[in-house]
Amino acid sequence: MEQPKNLVKSSLKDNISYLRTELGVEKSFDVIQLDAEHAGREMAFYFVDGFVKDDILLHLMKIFIKLKEEDIHSDTLKKLVKSFIPYVEVETTNDLDKVVDAVLAGPTALVVDGVDEVILIDARTYPARGPEEPDTERVVRGSRDGFVETLVFNTALTRRRIRDRTFRIEYMQVGRRSKTDIAVCYIEDIADPAMVQEMKDSLAKIDTDGIPMAEKTIEEFIGGQHWNPFPVVRYTERPDTAATHLYEGHICIIVDGSPSVLITPTTFWHHLQHAEEYRNKPVVGAYLRFVRYIAVWASIFLLPLWYLFAVEPNLLPEQFAYIGPNEDGKVPLLLQFLIVEIGIDMLRMAAIHTPTALATALGLIAALMIGQVAVEVGLLTNEVILYLAMAAIGTFATPSYELSLANRIVRILLLVATALFNVYGFVIGIVVMIILLSRMKSFGVPYMWPFIPFSPRGFADVLIRAPIPLKNKRPKVLNPQDPDR
Repeated sequence: MEQPKNLVKSSLKDNISYLRTELGVEKSFDVIQLDAEHAGREMAFYFVDGFVKDDILLHLMKIFIKLKEEDIHSDTLKKLVKSFIPYVEVETTNDLDKVVDAVLAGPTALVVDGVDEVILIDARTYPARGPEEPDTERVVRGSRDGFVETLVFNTALTRRRIRDRTFRIEYMQVGRRSKTDIAVCYIEDIADPAMVQEMKDSLAKIDTDGIPMAEKTIEEFIGGQHWNPFPVVRYTERPDTAATHLYEGHICIIVDGSPSVLITPTTFWHHLQHAEEYRNKPVVGAYLRFVRYIAVWASIFLLPLWYLFAVEPNLLPEQFAYIGPNEDGKVPLLLQFLIVEIGIDMLRMAAIHTPTALATALGLIAALMIGQVAVEVGLLTNEVILYLAMAAIGTFATPSYELSLANRIVRILLLVATALFNVYGFVIGIVVMIILLSRMKSFGVPYMWPFIPFSPRGFADVLIRAPIPLKNKRPKVLNPQDPDR
């Protein structure tokens, strides 16, 4: 073990001098140094105002006031820790740098004159909201709790659903300056050890000063493929969804300060599954999945295909001759599509920044004042509005927000390729997309599994929402140690 550079000294003045400077006691109003004298010993408490539980600290003070000099005359450190500090999470350290990092993270440090170790009391509390149901993963039936921005709360919500003896939650810190807390969660008897080790090594190699964007920054460091729009990890704010994936053999990463948990590794089809499918009867769940697949495929291929038929009407049989614009607009079709695509994204961004009380007014403005007037003045045609609205519905029906954005980019590129090269552009664009997805891997797992490489059992599980009693095998692609459920 590496020797600490700044060891705790027996002299209280030396320790105080270092801690005051490094913590910026006089420069930051919220970093508190509380000097005290109990049982004939000078002491100093260090904590961050707002992180400490006042009742715990007050209780400690009451106990210390009753201390007599003979109570801690010998073996001071041992007696304080074992007998006179009535708290569960207490540890000691001889490293002053570790003390500084600990205080800034929330625990309280107690420095005692004549003792060459500092006592760390983890009596911290964080501002936190209640575990409410996530807005993007709502269900009609099911639990209403969701992850919050506090790491300990999130691990507790997960542990509540997984009481397996081999469920592991390993603690790490990332960021030279931010010292952000991270928890790596997996079931030791199920998850592939090599995959777990690879994940921990990837996190340990992250070299940056801080991760203010929390889990998104983590994904970019460990996921790679920065210019590929398709997500290689899945985000969830539902504890039951995270627990389901952990039972399959996945690894979850919880980052302090974010309610979104990373699920790794994932395939393309993981982003198309939703908890609502498993909160209904298998037949109903299979139907919902089928409808969702239709919506997702429509969001990608409907616009380029309609544009192709509009510019190449000879490709259509006579009974489908009605497909295509009834009137030639004053603006080229491709430009109309791009205008509406950008308009929808502008509307989406405006909706995010619009207060809830004004959301209805924003919808009326978009539907009546913009859409209807644009058609009447000839800027857009009715068919463009219709088909783009259908594609937008498919985008919003995609369970994964990250995948929906990736599909939108692919749709625009496919539309432009079709406009430039007609049939050849449409076909080549689809082929390039399939090749891209087929070559992708998420932490060594083929992104298009179980289609490429093909797995009959996995294919059936992806295509149809099977009854839970029949899902007695874990996905082979995760290489689980215990393949049977």
